[in-house]
Order: sequence, then C-alpha cells, then structure tokens
Amino acid sequence: MKKIVLILTLISFHSFAQKGSKQQFIDNLMKKMTLDEKIGQLNLLTAGEATTGSTVSTDIEAKIKAGQLGGLFSISTPQRIRKVQEIAVNQSRMKIPMIFGMDVIHGYKTLFPIPLGLSCTWDLAIIERSAQIAASEASADGICWTYSPMVDISRDPRWGRISEGSGEDPFLGSAIAKAMVRGYQGNNYNSTSNIMACVKHYALYGAAEAGRDYNTVDMSRTRMYNEYFPPYKAAIDAGVGSVMASFNEIDGVPATANKWLLDDVLRKQWGFKGFLVTDYTGINEMIDHGIGDLQTVTAKAMKAGIDMDMVGEGFLSTLKKSVTEKKVTESEIDAACRRILSAKYDLGLFENPYRFCDENKAKTEIFSANNRNEARKIASKSFVLLKNLNQILPLSKKGTIALVGPLADNKENMVGTWSVSGDFAKSISVLQGLKNVAGNNVNIVSARGANITSDAKLEERVSIFGKPTYRDNRSDAEMIEEAVKVSANADVIVATLGEAAEMTGEAASRSDINLPQNQQDLLKALLKTGKPVVLVLFTGRPLTLTWENENVPAILNVWFAGSEAGNAIADALFGDVNPSGKLSTTFPRNVGQIPIYYAHKNTGRPLGDDSKWFQKFRSNYLDVPNSPLFPFGYGLSYTTFQYGEIKLSKNNMTQTDKITASVEVKNTGNFDGEEVVQLYIHDKVGSTARPVKELKGFEKIMLKKGESKTVSFTISVNDLKFYDNNLNYIAEPGEFELMIGTNSEDLKKVGFVLK
Repeated sequence: MKKIVLILTLISFHSFAQKGSKQQFIDNLMKKMTLDEKIGQLNLLTAGEATTGSTVSTDIEAKIKAGQLGGLFSISTPQRIRKVQEIAVNQSRMKIPMIFGMDVIHGYKTLFPIPLGLSCTWDLAIIERSAQIAASEASADGICWTYSPMVDISRDPRWGRISEGSGEDPFLGSAIAKAMVRGYQGNNYNSTSNIMACVKHYALYGAAEAGRDYNTVDMSRTRMYNEYFPPYKAAIDAGVGSVMASFNEIDGVPATANKWLLDDVLRKQWGFKGFLVTDYTGINEMIDHGIGDLQTVTAKAMKAGIDMDMVGEGFLSTLKKSVTEKKVTESEIDAACRRILSAKYDLGLFENPYRFCDENKAKTEIFSANNRNEARKIASKSFVLLKNLNQILPLSKKGTIALVGPLADNKENMVGTWSVSGDFAKSISVLQGLKNVAGNNVNIVSARGANITSDAKLEERVSIFGKPTYRDNRSDAEMIEEAVKVSANADVIVATLGEAAEMTGEAASRSDINLPQNQQDLLKALLKTGKPVVLVLFTGRPLTLTWENENVPAILNVWFAGSEAGNAIADALFGDVNPSGKLSTTFPRNVGQIPIYYAHKNTGRPLGDDSKWFQKFRSNYLDVPNSPLFPFGYGLSYTTFQYGEIKLSKNNMTQTDKITASVEVKNTGNFDGEEVVQLYIHDKVGSTARPVKELKGFEKIMLKKGESKTVSFTISVNDLKFYDNNLNYIAEPGEFELMIGTNSEDLKKVGFVLK
C-alpha cells in the first residue's frame, strides 16, 4: 500500500510539474498552502551529522510531517535521504519535497586543497573541475545543495576563514567565483551530477576587525563596490542559485537584516533571482547585536529579504504572530516561499523527489580512483615554492631522507579545515607519499621532532573535529634530540611543520601567526646539523616567516592539499611535478604590518623608494620595511623565466576601442615548467585616489626548457572602470600604467592614454 501511495504521489507531482510554466505550477501549489505551511518552507534545520554551530535541531520528523520544514542539511547517503524525503512527500499534507544541503567546500569524499590553496593554482579550469567532481560525488549521495563557494575578500591572515576563500584580490576572486559556480551547477540542473551552489558570506565577512571571527566590519561604500563586492557579483552573474547572508554588521546593521544590502544591492542592482539563506542561527544572533528580541529580529530579516532561516527557527516560531500584528505581511512570506519552491522546481525535485538518491551511482562515483588521481594532480599545482637556495629541490631518488615533524605521518591533518564529509583516515600522509614515489633507492627515516605546539590546551582546541594531532608526552628537548639523532646519517632533512588542520577555519582566528616556538626550536636544531633542510610548510593562512626565510634554504608551502596530499607533495619534492603555484595573498613580515595587500593606495607622504625602508615624515615603520615578506602573485619554480619588453598595439585608446599588450616569456632554466603571467594596471590620476596597481589579467602557460611564447592581453574600457564617490561605474580619461610580470612586485612597465 505504501508503495502505491508513493507511486501515485510521484505521478501526481510529475504530471503537475509538466503542465504549463514553473510560475503556474508554483501559483497552483501556493493557493493550496496554509500560512503555516508557507512559513514551514522557510525553515532549514540540521540533522547533526556535521554541524558548524552549537545548536542542534530536534523533533525533525514531527516537523516534516507537519509541513514545518523546507530543507535539511548535514545528512547524507541515498538511503538516509530517501527515508527522510519519503516522510515529506508521503506524510505531510502538501507532500512538498525537501532540499538537502551540505558544506561541500573543497570536495565531498575526494578532498582537494583548501580553497586558499586552490586559488594559488591560478588555473580556472582545474578549479572548476574540482567543483564538478565535488558536485558529482555529493549528488550521488543524495545532496543537491552546497554552501560554497566562499568568496570573501580577506587581507588579514589572522582571520581563520581566510583558508576558505580565494585571497585578497577582487579580480582573481571574481574569476574563481564564476569557475566554482559553473563547476557545481553546470549550465542547468538537467544532470543529476549538478547541484545548487550558495555564494557566501554576503557581505564583507572577510574584513572583520582585528581578524576575529564574527566581528564588526566597517568600511566605505566605494571600498565595498571596488574591492569587496566584485566576487559576490561575479557569482550572481554566473547564475548562482542561492546566497548566504554573513554574520557581520554593515553600516551598523547586521547583514541578515540589512535591506540595503540584501534587497537594494543584491536583488535590485544586481538582479539576483534566487533565494537568500541565513548563516547558522544568523537571525537569533542579532539579539546579541542589540537589534531586538527574537520576534523583532526575525521580522527585520524577513523584511530585508531573507527567505530561509538556518537552524534558528525564528521564522517558525514568530512570523505568524508578526503577520497578525502587521509587522510582516503575508505577501512578503509568499515571496520568500515562492523563491524556495522555485529552487526545488529547478532542481527537479517536484518531478522526482529522489532524483539525487542513486545507490548505484554512489558506489561508482564517490572516492573513485579517477577522482583521486585528479585530486593528486590538482593538489600538486597548488603548492607555492617560496625559497630554493642552491637548487636543493627537487630531491634525488637516492640516498637517505630524514622526514621530521608532527605532520610527517598524520593522515587526518592533510585535508585541512572544512572537510566535514571526508574520510580523513583514507588520506595519504607525507611519509606514505614519499614511500609511494621515492622508489627502491631511497631510504626514509623519520622522527616526530615536535608537537604542533608546546601548549597542550591550545592543541586540544585545534583538534575538535576528529583530526587528532597525536600529541607526544615527551619533552620538547627529548623529541628534538631524537630528530637530530635520526637525521645524523641523512643526505637531506625534510621538516613537515606548520599549522594543524583546524588552526584555520571558522572560529579559528590567531593573534600570533608565527610558527610555534617549539617548531622553530626544532628547525634551529636541524639546521645546526649542517644537513640541507627543506621546510614543507602546512598552513591555512599566510604566516610570518621572516626567521625561516632568512635561515632555511628551501621552503615549499603545501597548504592542506586534500586526500592525495602525501602523494602530491612527494611528486613535487622529487620533481615529478614542477611547482607552479602563485600566492593569492600577501605574506607579511610580522603581525604589525597587517592588514597588508598589494593593491593599496598611496598616502600624501608615500615612502617612494622601497629600498630605503625608513624615512622620517614618510608613511613607514621604524622597525620594519613597508614591503611584504612574499608579495601577492609570488611563487618560484625549479626552472627560471625571462620576460621581454612589453609591446602595445597602440599608445592610446578611446572608450570604444581596445589595446593589445604582448610580452615574450622564455623558459631559461633546466626544467619544463608552468608560469602565471600577470597583468596589472595603474590609473595615475583619478577623481578619487586609485590603487598603486590592480590585477586585470593573467594567463598560465606551460613552457618546455628553452621554449619561448608570446602572451597577449586585450585591454578594454571595462578594465579601466571603477566606482567613484557617487558610485558611478566609470572609466576616466587620462594616463595609465600597464605592468606585466611574474608577481605583483617584479614587473615590466609601459604607459598608455585613455582619451
């Protein structure tokens, strides 16, 4: 009997969905819904499988039956999701299917580098491919909605969630936002391998004061539009299906209730047609912002444009009362409900509520050998070679390697933060990767050498998500002594140091971004052996590495590279892959330089000559240069590249034509390698102060040793536009500088004029 009811339900919805337009279908459906059922569609709860907050939802089954639930997240597998969906489509009055979400941030079961690491590939094709694989795996497990991409611009590495974004630059961030949305969603949802994306956190979340998560944000609107808004808008332009509001306030009003942000900008200016969801208990948290009680803040969120309430249940418990008291209109609830139903329609859930529940597909698509191979290749392209004195790298596949450090044999910490759906135990450690790649002529010896930190309490705080640090109870001195002893007969020492996986991510801000002192002490002891030392650096943020850069001969930043981290790291160390990553964030010399980013504006008293790092009555520090330790766009290779002079097709242009800039790049070293050719532009005179340079183009090229290639960029008036003080988007006539080079500091320069 149950099966017959199910079949009739599916036939009913299928035939209903095929009649007329989507609008007609939703109109007919909503005419039959009560106010309570409409409000129920706006309620999103968590199943508790993998949560990012302290609140856990209760009485889920009863709420589904009562029509009080529109979606559920943090639940997976086709079997579990099918069972829950059956309750919605069989036992609720309106039989409306639910939407199922998950934080699929940098892969589902097959995990890729953390987003900050992915951004350092500067390779849009493989970034899009990583999202495609993530969508294919997640959809095979019944999930049709991901809370990604996170596109917040951040220029403060103290902020833990810098690891989850694409760095400091709006141009690069916008390109990656589009690639991620395309990867998740495809051109439409006709394929069950495509899922709905959710761009977050709208807006400005990455500019939290003091780099402290959830903190206040305050900035001018010109900075919003020119520097922080572009990646969000790029995702909207790419057709993203949903948007998540951020926790922070904007102009004193929390984003979750900010009508100017959510309605005026997002919907009216940018034309966003999808639905808006809060972040985890975002509505309830406005009480602590001092905006009002639960009914008040819930009404404000609704009137501002929020469509779905994540976990807080304020819509469920207060909206009907607010309608009665005329604080919210039923038409506002109707508009929100319509957007949720529209998303479900687009995903094909009315036609087939179980279209994403394919047990056979789950067996073949998830964590497949092919997906892992692609993850390995993508990971190796994210590594940034920061230093390579005397060509210590690549290593030879012979002799003895001493592998030292708390991250040498730790599978769980290879994947990094925001890997909630992954199987950490199946990832590849550095030790295993070296053994897999080295061959029979390499002897690998290993020692722990140090804990992540000497502070046991701190270490507890960074291993709360099932990624143990395997703390050793021996003293720091004992572990260092063992590491030195093990390294005595080695030809080279590989030190795997840095952060644990959860030292970045949500609620993981740090005021001190040095390597922990006990790790520095280990490095010093290893260097005293006289052996060549390679620092394999694990991090989810830029670290302050001034001492390391001055003393360690080779540094390879591997971020957190995902399921295949160990194999990919070994590929790079042995030269099977030539590192080609470029930094998407500036590395400061010390914390006092923060915030630091390349696209800054000049003051009225600029330093001018950076070689003179102090001049009285100039904008600088007494104790440190203005320049960063490693600039945006920086990254070395095992080979070298030579740039020729820039050639312009002409020296002036009008508002309607274009200029082509070309440069010849030659591989002058002994290895084949990839180079990211970067184009920057400086508007020399404007009605408002303009940045000293802005990224406006890049191309990643492969050159065999000795090979040359001419790279060309076409500059149009759109590349010269900016928002002025009146928020007019304009390009002003005048002189411009065009720069091309290997990073934001090492550039060739020419001039042109916009008439």
